[in-house]
Amino acid sequence: MEKHTYQKNTAVNRVYKSRIFEMVFSDKKELLSLYNAANGTKYDDPEMLEVNTLENVIYLSMHNDISFVIDSRLTLYEHQSTYSPNLPLRYLMYISDLYSSMTRDENLYGPRKVLLPTPKFVIFYNGIEEQPDVQELRLSNVFQVPDDKPSLELRAVMLNINPGHNPQLLDNCKTLRDYSEYTARVRRYAENVSLSDAVEQAITECIKEGILSEFLSKNRTEAKKVSIYEYDEEKVMRMMREAAREDGWEEGLQKGREEGIKEGIEQKLKGLICKKLAKGKTLEEIAEILEEPLERIQTLAKELAEAEEKVK
Repeated sequence: MEKHTYQKNTAVNRVYKSRIFEMVFSDKKELLSLYNAANGTKYDDPEMLEVNTLENVIYLSMHNDISFVIDSRLTLYEHQSTYSPNLPLRYLMYISDLYSSMTRDENLYGPRKVLLPTPKFVIFYNGIEEQPDVQELRLSNVFQVPDDKPSLELRAVMLNINPGHNPQLLDNCKTLRDYSEYTARVRRYAENVSLSDAVEQAITECIKEGILSEFLSKNRTEAKKVSIYEYDEEKVMRMMREAAREDGWEEGLQKGREEGIKEGIEQKLKGLICKKLAKGKTLEEIAEILEEPLERIQTLAKELAEAEEKVK
């Protein structure tokens, strides 16, 4: 049998988690439970998982949620609250970076075969737009010229995890079902009360009812902060789509893209500021590292502090 040559020690994002999904399934035990439920397997040793989610960001705040290897198989998980036909293209970017990292010390010009872990791409969808339980998204669907036998293809499976969808999957992974219920409650309560109150109500109820109770109890403050951020980001994406419908596709798409890019840059900067502050950097040092005006860094840091104060 040929030796597997891919590198195991790729850069892992351990510093900043920007999604509840990432936070919940950063626990290897929970991640293995999700993998078993999605694949019908029965692995019982969480240490078999080699998490290799890359820290580097490809475009603004776009990054892969969770990536890991188990038994020579590379799995990339993505959580989405908005449907996008471009997900296979994003996965292509992620997998290229991962394979580049894994083979950086290999001789790709030599006669010996460089073996790679077999990839699988899965999207867990819980947006408000109606979607089927299971659907396959293909990279070739975005090619300008259709090709019956495309030279390059990438297939990603999107699973609807909203309550009432994929019951067997949710039954086989309690944590995924709990996550689905928690996010559904936040969205439902936010229709009638402030977002902060909606998140607080959902957290309180879920802890009381045994829904993600251990995670929410241990991470209450951070979970609330991240939930508010995540819901706001989802709202921005919906606004972009509404602008496209109201103003005409081209004009609306451009308007939404400009608003989304501006919002994405700002959120990315805030995330980087959080990282640097956690490492003890001063605002002056952060401004120099990020090559941004000190005044802008000070403004964003102030907004972060105010947001932190609101959720206390």
